[in-house]
Amino acid sequence: MSNPTAAMLVIGDEILSGRTRDANMYHLANELTKVGVDLKEVRVVSDDKDAIIAAIQSLKQSFDSVFTSGGIGPTHDDITADCVAEAFGVGIDVRQDAYDIMAAHYVAQGSEFTETRMRMARIPDTATLIDNPVSIAPGFKVENVYVMAGVPKIFEAMVASVLPTLTGGAPLQSQTYRIERGEGIVATPLRALAEKYTDLSIGSYPFQKDGAFGTNIVIRGANEAEVSKAMAELITMFPDNGA
Repeated sequence: MSNPTAAMLVIGDEILSGRTRDANMYHLANELTKVGVDLKEVRVVSDDKDAIIAAIQSLKQSFDSVFTSGGIGPTHDDITADCVAEAFGVGIDVRQDAYDIMAAHYVAQGSEFTETRMRMARIPDTATLIDNPVSIAPGFKVENVYVMAGVPKIFEAMVASVLPTLTGGAPLQSQTYRIERGEGIVATPLRALAEKYTDLSIGSYPFQKDGAFGTNIVIRGANEAEVSKAMAELITMFPDNGA
């Protein structure tokens, strides 16, 4: 039985312009792997209403879970919450539960709960909140879409809140073998191995070091014994190249 699937939607002009390097995809992929959820697709879109809505509507129909990153802060270009509400055809406004959490936080800090900060309490009507122990302003979930902040520390905290609620499958096992030969040499035996072990993911990743070409072979799968068996066969093909 195959594992549940997931997609990620990264939202923000700063990602596409190159001003910010996204770290959230790397973190999410690793965490989902641990609980047996396969991240199958990642999209990056600008802070554009139509693009965000279209991506959400497409991804939520194609995958078991969708995780968004970015666009739920206090500024004018933080439009993700409104886009999610429109994508699901529900209303959005300042929600009392989110308001209460944030108001208590700012009172405790001796800070003013400004109108700008109150934007982060605007939550779609049908959503459930995602805890944010870092900066308090919550994320939220609508059906199978999890909407989370883009700041890495906050994103990671929200992912930690969400993971226990997911229905996962078998955690993927992974083994890597380094071969000091180029892909052109390893391609034919590697294809035979992949055709034999169809339940495994066998990836080939070339590298160059000191003018010489090599290949890292990564074998992944839910069945640890099967992964080890395939790796043993790979090593017999290239017995003098492991590292």
